[in-house]
Amino acid sequence: MSDVDAATEMSLVLLALMTLWLYLPGFIANTFAMMWGKWLPKTGYGPWPIDRGKVMKDGNRMLGDGKTWNGLIGGSLTAGLLCMLQVALVGTTFEEASVFITPLTGSEGAWFSVGGPWITAYILGSFLGFACLLGDITGSFFKRRRGLKREGDVSSKAPLLDTLPFAIMVFLFGQLFLGSSLLAAPELLLPMLIIVVITPLLHRSFNLIGYAIGWKDVPY
Repeated sequence: MSDVDAATEMSLVLLALMTLWLYLPGFIANTFAMMWGKWLPKTGYGPWPIDRGKVMKDGNRMLGDGKTWNGLIGGSLTAGLLCMLQVALVGTTFEEASVFITPLTGSEGAWFSVGGPWITAYILGSFLGFACLLGDITGSFFKRRRGLKREGDVSSKAPLLDTLPFAIMVFLFGQLFLGSSLLAAPELLLPMLIIVVITPLLHRSFNLIGYAIGWKDVPY
């Protein structure tokens, strides 16, 4: 039995927790991007809005000032560091029936398996972070087309567009591009669906924590 097969022989609840653990860099990349978007300009660099202030035919910005290159790049690369931390905590060896399994399980020979476990983990985490932020940017684009803004103390009142696009994009990229990795195992599809359903609650919780410790200016 392969490591991937053994890892997926557990209850649905444990499998969902394992899936969330494996994809954690993708789920927290949004918070990292907000940190880079907020703190880097204080050093005199940026912000650099991705849409460069472009206004569409509907009279709304393409993305808005909240989507910046410093957030996209910084958030993605910091997610890579988180994946390295995960590997540092659990090691590189597969442990059967463990929720906190190494994210590198089944990655041998994959496109991101380069130069040893640490670089592999960094590339994997950065990839998941980029997928998350690409999904977030997609959601922002459609919110803008509906005239829903998320600036200052006013929420866009579009919680699904704030959360579901990034979760769906992370899982979609994992299934499409991570090959033999455990993260692309078809047995994770149902746990992924469950996580997508509860993502608005998870995202709200992460944002409240970020607001409480001063990482975010607004609690949404």
